[in-house]
Amino acid sequence: MSWRFSLTLGLYLLFLTFVSSPPEARAQTGPDIFVTPIPNSPFTGEIEVERSVVRPDGVLVNMRTARKIGRDNRGRIFNEARTLVPASGGQFPQVETIRLYDPETRISTMLNVHVRTFWTMIVRRPPATMPPALVEATPAGDTLHQNAFTAKEDLGIREIGGVPAHGVRETQKIPVDGKASGQQISVIDEYWYSDDLRINLMIKHSDPRTGSVKMTVGEIQRAEPDPALFEVPPGYKRVENR
Repeated sequence: MSWRFSLTLGLYLLFLTFVSSPPEARAQTGPDIFVTPIPNSPFTGEIEVERSVVRPDGVLVNMRTARKIGRDNRGRIFNEARTLVPASGGQFPQVETIRLYDPETRISTMLNVHVRTFWTMIVRRPPATMPPALVEATPAGDTLHQNAFTAKEDLGIREIGGVPAHGVRETQKIPVDGKASGQQISVIDEYWYSDDLRINLMIKHSDPRTGSVKMTVGEIQRAEPDPALFEVPPGYKRVENR
């Protein structure tokens, strides 16, 4: 059986970026750890995010955040978005939004925590059972497929948050000046995938031109979460679907 890995560009939104260097940065779309809405595999966890960004003036800025995720026996998803804060200092990442998804009804719900509103939409496509943007890799110890543009390395098995995960590293060599014979930089992506939970437990991305990011799932609990996590809290007002 093949092992699967992914770098998500999106559905559950919660990778965090920022422009310039404000004390806090708001949640934005981007690469993320995708939580698949599969039934009979409940868990809760917390994603620790470390990000370094190269600003236009060349200064490297280090940011961090943490957010909770969860899935119940029905496959329903709970996913927070929190602000990025400076890596140094005592600021605590604040919850911006919460996304809920029910694969049985295909209803996606977005909660705005600050103004206590929510909106819903029906996802037309069937619920995904595997993360998108799959990168196939053979079982640990075998030779991964190579090509002229990307080198893949099997990293074997390790435990992350007490759960076995299988890792693969992809390295792309990119010409700095657009010429194959010139200086090159290495863009590196690393994925640690749990076949049991069907999610990536760690994602790393490094690009000397823009910075790096590391996302790690920790505090994993393999028990049925509180049902209230998957419901709209009392006092929230429905608004028009944006």
